[in-house]
Amino acid sequence: MRYSAMHLPTGREVPSDAEVISNQLMIRAGMIRKLTSGIFSYLPLGYRVIRKVEQIIREEMDKAGAQEVHLPMVQPAELWQESGRWTFYGKELLRFRDRNDRDYCLGPTHEEVITDLVRNDIKTYRQLPRNLYQIQTKFRDEVRPRFGVMRCREFGMKDAYSFDADEAGAEKSYERMFTAYNNIFRRCGLEYRPVEADSGSIGGSFSHEFMVMADSGEDAIVFCEQCRYAANLEKAEIARPEKTNVTEKDWLTLESVETPDVRTIEEVSAFLNVSPQQIVKTLIFNADGKPCAVLIRGDQNVNEVKVKNYLGAAELEMADDEMILKATGAPRGFAGAVGIKVRVIADYSVENMVNFVTGANRQDYHLKNVNIGRDCQVESFADLRVSEPGDPCPRCAGTIRFVRGIEVGHVFKLGTKYSKAMKAVYLDKDGKEKTMIMGCYGIGIGRTVAACIEQNYDENGIIWPMPLAPYTVIVTPVNINEPDVMKAAEDIYGQLLACGVEVILDDRDERAGVKFKDADLIGIPLRVVVGPKNLAQGHVELKIRKTGESRLCETGGIVSDVQKIMDSELKKVCG
Repeated sequence: MRYSAMHLPTGREVPSDAEVISNQLMIRAGMIRKLTSGIFSYLPLGYRVIRKVEQIIREEMDKAGAQEVHLPMVQPAELWQESGRWTFYGKELLRFRDRNDRDYCLGPTHEEVITDLVRNDIKTYRQLPRNLYQIQTKFRDEVRPRFGVMRCREFGMKDAYSFDADEAGAEKSYERMFTAYNNIFRRCGLEYRPVEADSGSIGGSFSHEFMVMADSGEDAIVFCEQCRYAANLEKAEIARPEKTNVTEKDWLTLESVETPDVRTIEEVSAFLNVSPQQIVKTLIFNADGKPCAVLIRGDQNVNEVKVKNYLGAAELEMADDEMILKATGAPRGFAGAVGIKVRVIADYSVENMVNFVTGANRQDYHLKNVNIGRDCQVESFADLRVSEPGDPCPRCAGTIRFVRGIEVGHVFKLGTKYSKAMKAVYLDKDGKEKTMIMGCYGIGIGRTVAACIEQNYDENGIIWPMPLAPYTVIVTPVNINEPDVMKAAEDIYGQLLACGVEVILDDRDERAGVKFKDADLIGIPLRVVVGPKNLAQGHVELKIRKTGESRLCETGGIVSDVQKIMDSELKKVCG
C-alpha cells in the first residue's frame, strides 16, 4: 500500500478525553474515531488489526472442531423471558419495540439464540457434541463507557457455544476451548495468564478469564509464586485457617461500653484502644429482599461476590438504613451479632477470634469480650473476604501476589442453566429424554487489540507484535525527489509485495523526521530506510521497532533479511 493513498490521519496531540494509553494511541495512530459515547468507527489501519485477531481466532476455533455461524443481533424478548434473563440482566440490555409493539433487545450475548437454534435441530445423542461459534457485533448499554474500545457499548466479540450429552463430554469441550484460547493469545504475541473467575450474569458452575498483563489493567489478578494457581480478585480463594486451641476458659466476661457517636473501625479502635484485628464488623446485606448479617475481622473487607454466591442470591446489596434499624434495633455503625434476629454467617477470619469487640445493636454502645458460642451464634463459617497480597495460597504453601490485568477472554462451563430453562433436550441410547450440557466461550476482539497496545508501547507510539501488526514493513525513502532513492525504494517495495509481505511505501513528500515519527506511532515492526548516502555504498538501513536496533543491509539482500526476521518472530509465538 502506498502511504499517499491511505486513509491514515495520524495526530501529535493527545486527545483530552482519552483516559488510557491504548485509547490515546489508537486515535493518534488513525485507527479509530469516536462516533458517540462508547461507540467507535474503525479506520482502515485499525480494522486490519481487528481482522488479524479474527483470523487467528478462526484458525484455532476451526482446529478445535468448532463451526462458524452468524446469528441475528436483534433478539426477541420471548427467548430472554424463557431463560429468565429478561428482567435479571439489568439496564445493560438495550430493549426496544418494533412497529407491531413486540419487545426485542440488541444482543449483548447469544446464549438464548444459540440454544433455540440447537434445540430445534438436534434430536438425538448421535448429533452431539456440537460447538458453534461466531464473530459478531454485540451491544451492552454500559452505564459509564470508558477506556476507549476496552469498555464500550458496541463491540466485536467471538462467542462460541458447546453442547454435549453428558458432563464428561462437556469437560472435554471445555478443555478443547481452554487449549484453543491459550493458542490464540500466544499467537497474538501477548503476555497473558488464565485465571479462575466468577461466572457473573452468564451463569454456570466454573469459568476462567484470560488476562493480558498490563499495569493499566482494570482487574487485580491473584497468583501464587510457587504453583500455577491464579484467579481474579472476585474469585480468589482464602485458605481456611487451622483451628486454634482456645477453650472456654480463655473467655472473659462480656462487657457493654458506651461509645458515643463512635461508628467506624478506626473510631472504635482509637476509642477503646484495641487494634482493628480485635474488632468484628457486622455488615447487614439485603439478599433478595431479606436481611443477612456477615461477620468479618475489622481489618478485612467483605467480597460481595462470594457472599452472593454463598447465599445463592439473585440480587445482593448493602442494606439501607431502614433495613439495618429493623434488623438490629440500632442505626448504622452499631450492628453486632449478639441478640440479632437475622441470619448470621461469618468469614473464616472470625473463626478463631476470642474476646473481640463488636457493635451492641444499641446506639452509642459496643460490646467487649464477645465470644461465638457463648454470646452469639453463627450459622456457618465460609470464605467471604477479599484476598490480600501475602495471603497463603489455597493450593500450596506458597504466598499470594497481585498483578494488574485486562480481561480479553472468558470461558464458562454453563451446565444446564439455559438448556434446562429452554428445554434443549435430546434422546439418549435408550430413547430417554436428557438435557444437553452447555459451555460458553467469549473473546473481545477490540479489547484484545487495546490490551495488546497497553502491553506494547513506548513514548513514540505503538509497538505491534508481528502477528497483529497492520503491516509488517514500511519502506521509507528519505527524499522522494531523488530518482535513485525513489527507484530503489520502489524496487524493494515491489519485491516485498511479490513475496507476500504486507508492506507500506511511504511515498509522501514529507521530511524524513515526519515519516519516521509516523512509522513509530503506528507501530510497524520493520522499517527499511532508503537514503542517498547508504545507497551509494550499496546499503539500506533496517530499523527494528521493538528493540530500536538499526543495522545496515545490502540493498540486494534486504528482502531476504526481512523474511528471516519475520520467520524468527513468528516462530516465537507459533512454535
